[in-house]
Amino acid sequence: MNYTESLTRYTANFVDELGKNGITDVVISPGSRSTPLALVFREYSSIKEWIVIDERSAAFFALGLAKKSNRPVALVCTSGTAAANYYPAIVEAFYSRVPLLVLTADRPHELRQVGAPQAIEQIKMYGDYVKWFHEMAVPEGTPSMLQYARQKASQAFAYAEQGNKGPVQVNFPFREPLTPDFTLSDIWGVDRSKNSSDINRLEGVKYLADQHVEELADLFRTSPKGLIVCGPEMNEDFSECVCDLAKAWSIPILADPLSQVRTGMHDKSHVIEGYDAFLRDSEIRERLQPDYIIRFGAMPVSKAYLFYIKEHHHIPQFVVEKNEGFRDPSGNHTIYIYAEPKQLCNQLIEKAADKQNSVEWLRKWQSYNQIAKDHLLAGEEAQITEGETVRAIADVIPDHTTLYVGNSMAVRDVDSFFMVSSKNISILCNRGANGIDGVISSAVGAAASGERVTLLIGDLSFFHDMNGLLVAKQYQLPITIVLVNNNGGGIFSFLPQADDKKHFEAIFGTPVDLPFENAGALYNADYKVASTESALKVQLEESYQRSGLSIIEVKTDRDENTAWHRDKWNRIMAEIKEEQA
Repeated sequence: MNYTESLTRYTANFVDELGKNGITDVVISPGSRSTPLALVFREYSSIKEWIVIDERSAAFFALGLAKKSNRPVALVCTSGTAAANYYPAIVEAFYSRVPLLVLTADRPHELRQVGAPQAIEQIKMYGDYVKWFHEMAVPEGTPSMLQYARQKASQAFAYAEQGNKGPVQVNFPFREPLTPDFTLSDIWGVDRSKNSSDINRLEGVKYLADQHVEELADLFRTSPKGLIVCGPEMNEDFSECVCDLAKAWSIPILADPLSQVRTGMHDKSHVIEGYDAFLRDSEIRERLQPDYIIRFGAMPVSKAYLFYIKEHHHIPQFVVEKNEGFRDPSGNHTIYIYAEPKQLCNQLIEKAADKQNSVEWLRKWQSYNQIAKDHLLAGEEAQITEGETVRAIADVIPDHTTLYVGNSMAVRDVDSFFMVSSKNISILCNRGANGIDGVISSAVGAAASGERVTLLIGDLSFFHDMNGLLVAKQYQLPITIVLVNNNGGGIFSFLPQADDKKHFEAIFGTPVDLPFENAGALYNADYKVASTESALKVQLEESYQRSGLSIIEVKTDRDENTAWHRDKWNRIMAEIKEEQA
């Protein structure tokens, strides 16, 4: 068997095994050394390939697709700095627990550390940001080596999926010639129904033993002022269970917009979504001292909530994790519960019969929440604000679609102004590392799952990832981008740095002064500018009737936006204090 035949069968068996394990999408960036993987994936009919030229964009595209579809996505790139450009998205995938199979082509061993072009150190190049790394053997076509290729493909898929999901890297040293021979017979295996690795997995569900459930129930029974907190979470099926628990116990739920609890058909009568506004006041935080806190999901976006739990550090806090991990930046004493969240909710609901409840406690939260919502949803300005932008999106976004949100001010405005809704809307954001890079690509990747996406993004994040627009143009993916252009870093206007008038604009404000309509023209987008909340609603609805890429620019002023937000918050806190006086 010559090398070309060995290369073909070895690579084909690896790809076939990925397909059998459940890979349905691969994102390929062009390059020479990755030719065997790229061509074999293209030849494999049951895996859809997406061609993304820019590797940084490609990795974030794969992340968005994996996040939305909730299944692993494969990535293929050539050797050298192409693989290095994956790094930011791999960091994000690790912290946000998104499964990616990173397949990096490499020079063979004899061409490493001898000055060969595009040869960098790719062994464990992503460090601890991948769950597993494997350096593949140089391709051989013997039966044992074909079985080895299948075994490693199956292992890679398993490591990405098991426990807390995340990225893995498999490095492929390929010798020339690099082009597979598809005229060979049976390159995928003689009997594809039987030819597979020996790795089969049966996974159970973690749950608390009855003894531990009873211990928790004993604590909660005599503590009427409980609080459930739901942070960023991708398990949409969990929402109904946690709301049922809150109802059974008559306690409030503080629901982060990324928890998937604010949207859907489940009962949201106990959901508190305006807490960020009124927990900004220390006196109100003191009034709302709980007996205990149970948190599901990652830490919420709200900094006001962080102040709240730090000030009540002596209160028992329980953090529920499905598998493993320690996600609590408060520094408080925290009890971790490792159990399947839905199962735990159902177990605790069964213990609700003799639980002490406080109607006054729940009603206080609900009253404060209604005051916050009344102010946050009131009025329409002559020139649209950033909060009104979110209100418009929430009002007209179609059912069964996705809202992807940029970091910095965008996600915080969604936290404040996107209220509970019966629509089935997935709200996604790259909150693992909280970076502003790759957001367009991630949103476009989510649109590749087949569901329409609305992306809310600021001008700096938009500038940072304009390359991501090319994929939307190439594949005519259904995405509406709402570009909030305040000409700089709006989030910094709310931070202490804003008081430094000498250096603020140069270092933090960083205006780019770009005519973004030119970017729309470059990528064949339908481009509009909205000046009022009403106009934005009309333009959004029109965009949802079109296929492909739409961009709606909303121009705001950073100083006016800061003042508008603070006026809202001050009015909310003043009314709450007056009510309790």
